[in-house]
Amino acid sequence: MSGRPPAGHAARAGYAGRARSAARAGNAGRARRAAWTVAVLLALGTGLWAVVDRWVGATDLPPLTVETSVEVLAQDGRLLRAFTVADGRWRLAVTPASVDPGYLAMLVAYEDRRFYAHHGVDFGALARAAWQFLRHGQVVSGASTLTMQVARLLEDGSTGTMAGKLRQLRVALALERVLSKDEVLALYLQLAPMGGNLEGVRAGSLAWFGKEPGRLTEAEAALLIALPQAPGLRTPNEHPEVARAARDRVLARGAAVGAIDPDAASAAMREALPTARRPFPTLAPHLADRLLAAQPERQVHHTSLDADLQAALEALAAGALEGLPAQATLALLVADVDSGAILASVGSADYAAGARQGFVDMTQALRSPGSTLKPLVYGLAFSAGMAHPETFLNDRPEDYSGYAPQN
Repeated sequence: MSGRPPAGHAARAGYAGRARSAARAGNAGRARRAAWTVAVLLALGTGLWAVVDRWVGATDLPPLTVETSVEVLAQDGRLLRAFTVADGRWRLAVTPASVDPGYLAMLVAYEDRRFYAHHGVDFGALARAAWQFLRHGQVVSGASTLTMQVARLLEDGSTGTMAGKLRQLRVALALERVLSKDEVLALYLQLAPMGGNLEGVRAGSLAWFGKEPGRLTEAEAALLIALPQAPGLRTPNEHPEVARAARDRVLARGAAVGAIDPDAASAAMREALPTARRPFPTLAPHLADRLLAAQPERQVHHTSLDADLQAALEALAAGALEGLPAQATLALLVADVDSGAILASVGSADYAAGARQGFVDMTQALRSPGSTLKPLVYGLAFSAGMAHPETFLNDRPEDYSGYAPQN
């Protein structure tokens, strides 16, 4: 027998070899086409990114320094008085470090869960929102990041047009090239609208809860997160049901993503809403006016006043004049006997109402030397036991070795 394979077998082997060669060639061709496709896509992507990068880099940013209220502080740092900014709004300086951590955690969980991961725009959220819009024909979820909200607030821009939204995207991307996440967050904390002429979490906390935002309950934090979404429609004193529903949505979302304990969220939903705005502190108003007039460029004025003593003496002064004629008034000034530091300064008894010429700061009024020394002389007489507050003095002419005072 010959060692050669049968003719049919050889034909089949040749066909298989050609098939394998063709398959290899086909695979190689597909690989080359895939490689070229990837290369083209990479080139297009690189080119597109270069265009976007230049576009973002050329962004004309709005001013990043926000005007905040001038503050007058007590010796322990408590707010004695604040002044509105030029446009009549309450906007107080605040940093993330001075705000309750629970509020910050709930804010990020509700508004922008990937805040610390994106670069100003959450493209994943944008794609999701666009797909939902195409599928349902209406807006189902938003894609606005905290940085985009800061961009809108800085420029007081509109979100109702495509041009406005595109501007926010551009400014948000540009902002995160020049600001840290904490700086972006600080701008939001200062600018977020809280109803009426209130801006920022600190103004909102003082006006709605009468306290600084350093320690907030879950319910308080949730309301301050819900208000900026629609401040005109969610003010708790005017629209309590809408405000409650919005607050409770924030609490539910916080519980769902683990930013707040579910039991705490349930308890917070039962907490009452504030029923009225509280006035901002106005302690030592005369001194505050004087400090502002002397140094109008200064943002924070530190004083030696004791806030509790100041409040007590202002109440004492107002009560002391009840039932007295309208022209009666008084002033109080308390100093530390050891250091000389002024601990309380009451310029008059009725600054706010304007009665009894309450706007006049009588701690600065000129007095005759006799009137100035009189309380000191009487005080020494009382201490020495020479007189008593009920002692009557005989008002008759005197002559002291030839000196006869006429008054």
